[in-house]
Amino acid sequence: MSSDITVTRVIEKLPSRFQADAAGSLDAIFQFLLEDDDDFYISIKEQTCTTEQGEHQDPSITLLMDADTFIRVVTGEQDGMSAFLKGQLRAEGNVMLATKLGKLFKNKS
Repeated sequence: MSSDITVTRVIEKLPSRFQADAAGSLDAIFQFLLEDDDDFYISIKEQTCTTEQGEHQDPSITLLMDADTFIRVVTGEQDGMSAFLKGQLRAEGNVMLATKLGKLFKNKS
């Protein structure tokens, strides 16, 4: 894992990696509660993606993990399902949304 990858840098790049066509009519809030970093959420609506720091009052799904797990999953070093099965990631709310998350963002180019 590259040492220059941080949660903040990942959050900043998410909108540019968003694939609007993959979102279709999705309208969802993905809340990330990180045990050892700042919380944030991703809002997907009308084929647009925005990120905000903090906690949303009514997220569609909440994903709880530490920053290292988040970075490993986002960079593809670890599969999200693997992290979930190992207890490194917990999901609350509409957990089926978690399966769509990876398809909404293109890999680094």
